[in-house]
Amino acid sequence: MSRHDVIIIGGGLTGASALHRLAREGANVILLERQMCLGGVARSRRNAHGALVESGPNSAQSGTPELAALIADLQLADKVVRPGEAAANRYIMRDGALLVAPTTPREFLRTALFNRRTRLRALRERFVAPAPADREESVAQFVERRLGRDVLDYAVDPFISGIYAGRPEHLSFRHAFPRLHSLEQTHGSLIRGAMRMQRQRRKARKHASKEGSSAAAPERGIFSFTEGMGMLPQTIQEYWHDLLRLDCMVERLERNGALWSVHAGGETYTAPDLIIATEADAAATLLAPIQPELGEVLRRIEHPPLAVATMLYGQPAVTHPLDGFGLLIPSSEHRRILGVIFSSTLFPGRAPEGTVLLTAFAGGARDPHRTAVSDEELLYEIHGELRRILGIASKPLSCDLQRWPRSIPQYNLGYQHVLDAIAATEERMPGLHLLGSYRGGVSVGDRVKAGWQLAERLLAAAITPPAVADLNNPESGSENMEEME
Repeated sequence: MSRHDVIIIGGGLTGASALHRLAREGANVILLERQMCLGGVARSRRNAHGALVESGPNSAQSGTPELAALIADLQLADKVVRPGEAAANRYIMRDGALLVAPTTPREFLRTALFNRRTRLRALRERFVAPAPADREESVAQFVERRLGRDVLDYAVDPFISGIYAGRPEHLSFRHAFPRLHSLEQTHGSLIRGAMRMQRQRRKARKHASKEGSSAAAPERGIFSFTEGMGMLPQTIQEYWHDLLRLDCMVERLERNGALWSVHAGGETYTAPDLIIATEADAAATLLAPIQPELGEVLRRIEHPPLAVATMLYGQPAVTHPLDGFGLLIPSSEHRRILGVIFSSTLFPGRAPEGTVLLTAFAGGARDPHRTAVSDEELLYEIHGELRRILGIASKPLSCDLQRWPRSIPQYNLGYQHVLDAIAATEERMPGLHLLGSYRGGVSVGDRVKAGWQLAERLLAAAITPPAVADLNNPESGSENMEEME
């Protein structure tokens, strides 16, 4: 039997971030992961042609302090890569044409993506009354109420496919986009709230500049690493390999007095705090014997199937300039893919010289049956769409396909019931903590933030080395407490 302060089940970005934060402060923590490496869906590798294949997230967004702190701790700052000017455009398809999406108010007034009536309708958003705070709306209802149907169909609908692989008619606005929900509730308008936040940021930068702070002009926007997003969990694994049990399947959980017991890989691990940082379905399986009601709630969360195809082409065969981040396709265009990232344009070093790398997505909540075909048929369909849309004149040099039968959790209407059930279970069972992309956001920054902040709460509550010292050697407790202080 092995005793610890905290046991973490699940080595995705959430669990790995919690592990790092706890271990850095000297907590006696162990992480159990059924795969051979950390990272969960964040996987990066070079294929036989030297192209970088991302099976999960292709990038992360700056602005999360916990993510910035983690990168600094792991000494990965010199491995960060950011998009060049060539990746500035973001394309959206309309009536078969690829149009640059507006990113500023000035661009919105001039874009060919929307007609004059739509632009005027959106400009009146400031005068639309906010919804009552307790009203639950779908993303589609919110956008149509404030900005109009055209913005919903040709901006938000493809955006939802890119973020959630979901449908705006199903997603709960306040749960899928809590920051935007807060803007409306606080400022009465998205435009008004965004303008005030922009002024506040300018004042903060001006103040920091006067004070001589190095944070006077923080770099914003998306980023990745030289060898992909998988570098983040891989580096955590290298730092804390002694605290990991990889290829370790958890068999069952038990609650014994004030301790949790986890039986896994022929061993028993005990601790007062247990973090389950797995996908929802795996958490449901673990909890079913002791909390069957919550297990059923977690299993009902929708996770649509998603396919990620990474295609390498000879550069001369592609007629589109690929001068942008990528392309999003509205559902009204009735295409067989959700969108495509221009991977070799987005970040440097993604593909060998003379080639281009594209990452396409198919399936999702919009088209869940699209992936119910063989690999050969699916890749043929995806290549066909890329050929027609981007003017590709030859077969790909390589094709890498990643299937996710259960991909991004959908924060659908009524999602508060899921969150309430989780909170009620944690209250009934002290020391149990549930983390995952089904709670608190699906982005890389959200996952790191969730794991990091839970670790800080446990550290602040002093549920760390002293608790283990009391269990293993009561006489050493006071010494360990002094070390913590």
